[in-house]
Amino acid sequence: MTVDHTRAPVLEALADYHRRGQLSFTPPGHKQARGADPAVRETLGDAVFLGDVLASGGLDDRLTRGRVLERAEELMADAVHADHTFFTTCGSSLSVKAAMLAVAGPHEKLLIGRDAHKSVVSGLILSGIEPVWIEPRWDSERHLAHPPSAAEYERAFEAHPDAKGALVTSPTPYGSCAALGDIAEVCHRRSVPLIVDEAWGAHLPFHPDLPSWAMDAGADICVTSIHKMGSGLEQGSVFHLRGDLVPPDLLKMRADLLGTTSPSVLLDGWRRQMALRGKELMGGALDLAARVHSAIEEIDGMHVDDRDDFCGPGLADDFDPLPGVIDLDGLGITGFQAADWLREHRHIDAHLTDHRRIGMQITHGDDEETTGELLAALRDLARAAPELGPAPRVEVPPPSELRMEQVRLPRDAFFGPAEKVPVGEAAGRIAAEMITPYPPGIPAVLPGELLTEPVLEYLRTGLAAGMNLPDPADAALETIRVVNASAE
Repeated sequence: MTVDHTRAPVLEALADYHRRGQLSFTPPGHKQARGADPAVRETLGDAVFLGDVLASGGLDDRLTRGRVLERAEELMADAVHADHTFFTTCGSSLSVKAAMLAVAGPHEKLLIGRDAHKSVVSGLILSGIEPVWIEPRWDSERHLAHPPSAAEYERAFEAHPDAKGALVTSPTPYGSCAALGDIAEVCHRRSVPLIVDEAWGAHLPFHPDLPSWAMDAGADICVTSIHKMGSGLEQGSVFHLRGDLVPPDLLKMRADLLGTTSPSVLLDGWRRQMALRGKELMGGALDLAARVHSAIEEIDGMHVDDRDDFCGPGLADDFDPLPGVIDLDGLGITGFQAADWLREHRHIDAHLTDHRRIGMQITHGDDEETTGELLAALRDLARAAPELGPAPRVEVPPPSELRMEQVRLPRDAFFGPAEKVPVGEAAGRIAAEMITPYPPGIPAVLPGELLTEPVLEYLRTGLAAGMNLPDPADAALETIRVVNASAE
């Protein structure tokens, strides 16, 4: 195929659709904004509706003979050195499930870093895959998890030689990265595939100063959220495939179990932008982030975590500075307090919050004006911090007490007989639900884990301090859903 990255097949088809004055008697029912609520049109404008066109029977004919999406996916694959690319909606939460289903099935084993996103756990619940959990590398000083090492995957494969493959999250929402090439080599010596949940790494292929990205490191399947660090619309995601360990038709078939039958994906504009100007745009973002981080370091009580903080023996293997993780320990406030204050008083939103940090993501969409407002707001926050009162204490367990034993498959515990018990009586019971501090979305409790008091206390104190727990059945965490006593 002759590759021309100046082309954008989906965008071109959309422009042609409007030029032809195509009249649709298909979904979507708003009919190019004409049927949309006037108040919605006034707020959003009509452009969002004008871009909302079915791929099949809209941008393309009913048999997709124009190959609009297929050509766009081929261009995306070429731009990021993949053999195949598939566009999806519903974000990487869907894409990673499809990747898992293509590698393992019910009651088959998959090695997974325990710092995986809740969407991975949802994939386990839906599929019945048996997880073999790989411990992350834990920074006990900063109370932060980094991706597992290749040596941990090696040991897990030796203990579980029947595992069908492995999954690792890299980069994490904090920007720490795994040695993907080494983990891929561990997998490929056994002729099994490596899945990389690279939801936070859409930008990595486009600048040499960024960490190596999954396809270049030898991964077999890579899941990427274009809406996180790229400039795609929310929920825009892709998964990429290389090599012959996972057949592309199998991956496509398994993804079809989860994906919409009415795809409408506007991702090729971002691919064209990156293919033509990615190094320039990412270089500008890296330079801007470096200047901003230097300025934040001059604010008393704030520290921007960098390579020296995150990388080294027993820690991460590489580092992406663009998530902009700011440690507030010196201010004596939590990330929850800081995020709430910045939103209320300076109309600024943080992308990540925890018991001592906030994340201020910088992308190629930022400039001196936006980052100038950020710096002014952070200086104001530092001045306001003493008035926010002492930070509510979050009891973060040490690594030895953080991990709980998986005694039942997540699927069996989630769908089996369950009951609610008071949180004070839950230690020693088997969890039947997920409980996830969000963001970053890494579950503290999984279905099938044996609940312990240190983790329950972490969640109780975290909730009291402002932690967001969106998934337990009881949002107040007065009760916890556990496996029925008669079924234990």
